[in-house]
Amino acid sequence: MSTFWSGYIALLTLGTIVALFWLIFATRKGESAGTTDKTMGHSFDGIEEYDNPLPKWWFMLFIGTLLFGILYLVLYPGLGNWKGVLPGYENGWTQEKEWQREMDQAEQKYGPIFAKYASMSVEQLAQDEQALKMGSRLFANYCAICHGSDAKGSMGFPNLADHEWRWGGEPDAIKASILNGRIGAMPAWGQVIGEEGVANVAAYVRAELAGLPLPEGTQADLAAGKAVFAQNCVACHGAAGEGMAMLGAPKLTNPAGWIYGSSLAQLQQTIRHGRNGQMPAQQQYLGNDKVHLLAAYVYSLSQKPEQLARQ
Repeated sequence: MSTFWSGYIALLTLGTIVALFWLIFATRKGESAGTTDKTMGHSFDGIEEYDNPLPKWWFMLFIGTLLFGILYLVLYPGLGNWKGVLPGYENGWTQEKEWQREMDQAEQKYGPIFAKYASMSVEQLAQDEQALKMGSRLFANYCAICHGSDAKGSMGFPNLADHEWRWGGEPDAIKASILNGRIGAMPAWGQVIGEEGVANVAAYVRAELAGLPLPEGTQADLAAGKAVFAQNCVACHGAAGEGMAMLGAPKLTNPAGWIYGSSLAQLQQTIRHGRNGQMPAQQQYLGNDKVHLLAAYVYSLSQKPEQLARQ
């Protein structure tokens, strides 16, 4: 910023503060010392205004606000090229620099702790009480909003406390999911196979693959549904509905892994219109070391104590 504009901004800012000081004191001249029955001489809907001074607390609050503004302009930028006297910001204070400073301080304090845990395997961390506490806090801050505070998920968000994993439940697979995110896409088949095909294949998946009873009065051809499945679904879900972790295609033999519901109507909706879900990548927000701890916590949720003890 040029010297002229810097001076112009500083003069305008300080001039405004001086004018406000003058205004607040000038308006108090001639005010009565206490309350009075004298009115201002005008009326609104029969309501008259007394000529009483403003409360003292209001006046002091106004003065305090102006003094705070002056102090702020001394500490922080606001007067043209003035950079503020706050220590540690020789090149000027900004919210980005303040954020970076706090991050650097946190890294200096907590970096060695995360580095220590980064040298341990996910399986080892899953048995470390302190590491799990740290992972639990990370989960509460970054994951609970979708997967729930108990990690049992909800409609469209998988349960992380069971053994149903779309992209695999091994430590490396869990860590990869958190680091890089996942994109799940179930194409819409309604226009391809028609409403009859949707009804038949949904009934086949529910009754034959998952072993669930069909609602009373359901009219569907399971043999035709099996044919539709063999022609359109096996590429992702497998011939026996065993799923495919590489594509994130869920097992159709276990309704516990169906995050969009297992009722016949919900199955038909999924097949007819498809589903699209995304697990956002956390690497740029958390970094590898924090994700390592988070992966250990998530891994521990689906493991029994005796399983962890054997690892």
